[in-house]
Amino acid sequence: MRLLRGRASDHARDYERTREMVARVADDGEPALRVWRPHRQVAFGRRDRRAEGYDRAREAARERGYAVIEREVGGRAVAYTGSTVAFALAEPTVDGHDRIGDRYDRVSGAVQHALASAGVDASDGEPPDSFCPGTHSLQADGKLVGIAQRVRQDVALTAGVVVVRDHAAIGDVLGPVYDALGVPFDPDAVGSVARAGGDTTAVVDALATELVGFRTVTARDNIRET
Repeated sequence: MRLLRGRASDHARDYERTREMVARVADDGEPALRVWRPHRQVAFGRRDRRAEGYDRAREAARERGYAVIEREVGGRAVAYTGSTVAFALAEPTVDGHDRIGDRYDRVSGAVQHALASAGVDASDGEPPDSFCPGTHSLQADGKLVGIAQRVRQDVALTAGVVVVRDHAAIGDVLGPVYDALGVPFDPDAVGSVARAGGDTTAVVDALATELVGFRTVTARDNIRET
């Protein structure tokens, strides 16, 4: 497995690094994992782009100092403050649709173990009116993990977000964003590793360790473009 760490110099290039990783997995069949802290941004999903208030939601994010990007994986808007951690696990597949549930279970379990090693006892599920509502979430004093999956014919991408700090700031920006989109949202439903009393410095290493699992890391790419 290849392991990528760090972020690129700007939002567009950073997003492209993940796309390049997925394309390479499709080409050579070697799994790859990226764990990093994206730039300050609000990432909108496909459902957001179909909402009548999408333009107002984008403007609300920009007014609060967040860049706007559109992602391929996931549902509703997610905010990254610069401390928020993202992960993306790309694995080759011939026909991966029948293993979607297995991948969700495996990745969710790995993230739970990573959080436990950082001192957070996270459980399945999410509070009502959480950000990016979905069935593959983890909570501890609020929702702090959301996981999504995108499957192509040749590669499956399981990706997620872990709120490390800044849960109040995330609530502040997503409040007007979700209001514009017409989606119920409770700012107090946002959790974080810090809010749950965990070690915020241990998250990236713990996630990398648990998501690599039994595999051997064949190459490490530390992205140093910031």
